[in-house]
Amino acid sequence: MHIPQEAELLEGIREWVEIETPTGHAPGLNRLMDLAGAQYEAIGANVSRIPGRDGQGDHLSIELPFTGGDRVNMPGILVLCHLDTVHRVGSLERMPFRIDGDCAYGPGICDMKGGAYIAMRALGSLTEAGRQTQLPIRVLLTSDEETGSDTSRDLIEEEGARAAYVLVTEPARSGGKIVTGRRGLGRYTLTAHGRAAHSGTNHAIGRSAIREMARQILAIEDLTDYDRGVTLNVGQIRGGTTDNTVPEYCVAGVDLRVDNMAVYEETDAALRALRPHDPDVSLTLEGGINRPPYRKGPQIQGLFDHAKGLAAEEGWELKDLHTGGGSDASFVAAKVATLDGLGVDGAAAHTDDEHLYVSSLIPRMTLLRRLFETLN
Repeated sequence: MHIPQEAELLEGIREWVEIETPTGHAPGLNRLMDLAGAQYEAIGANVSRIPGRDGQGDHLSIELPFTGGDRVNMPGILVLCHLDTVHRVGSLERMPFRIDGDCAYGPGICDMKGGAYIAMRALGSLTEAGRQTQLPIRVLLTSDEETGSDTSRDLIEEEGARAAYVLVTEPARSGGKIVTGRRGLGRYTLTAHGRAAHSGTNHAIGRSAIREMARQILAIEDLTDYDRGVTLNVGQIRGGTTDNTVPEYCVAGVDLRVDNMAVYEETDAALRALRPHDPDVSLTLEGGINRPPYRKGPQIQGLFDHAKGLAAEEGWELKDLHTGGGSDASFVAAKVATLDGLGVDGAAAHTDDEHLYVSSLIPRMTLLRRLFETLN
């Protein structure tokens, strides 16, 4: 069996990283889907392309040729990967792919092109060796995870419904820990409509939407309760027209994270109960839960214990954690045994300092390969 070494893996990851794929940039995403699809076909996979919609890139549904006979259609292993990143086109100019000691840098290298790439190479090592697996293996490469998976969620849930296990190649956490639980994620848009007026000659008749929104932001963020596992963050606001005009509108984006659905329902109700301080300003709230909480139950515990045993066979200790970031794992974990954070280890995801640890590549790829070989 040919086991790719670090230099070979890094060269392949570099090729993926140097195709810029911010969510919504269909030309770049489709170019990378072309490359990934061709590479999967080269290892014998059957690749189906799902055209993008609503301005998003395409998705790939991939089936590997490991099992035959009546096992082909049985519930198998679903590998979930996304190829979109948060880094805008042009990011490579200021954060090019480079290697410095144990760190390899580049936009999206950790979240999650590195993990998606090593999953493909793990599968390739099995096909090259003519290995059979006990379960069919399917891979879904999506293009819009970073903005909520609006065009891929149905695909994820459909594939999850015919899976016995789901493995997600999001990056590891906190020194190589994999993820067995995530907080739920809600996204909202709050819009305030006031009354425009010239700020010099008619200030008194204006009704400032920005002033109203400032008050609402304080109320929203005051709903944060760390002890109950709920946080709210107003991450972006926009509004107004000119400095000398009382602003007629203001829009704020709200990010909600919760540990359980009961707290979500309570917090959602509090958001929908917001009322304007100024009776001449109106408020409109849109949005809701995007990804439900992902909790570690007996199925997930059993799958983690299996993975931990495989890591021990390779001479290292695998640990897990519950984290706050969103992931496509949340769409399937309530129904299917799911492990997340199986990608590369690294740090500073979503920043100009994003990097993976080169020393994690072989252990993480080996763990994925052993999971593919042993799950039944």
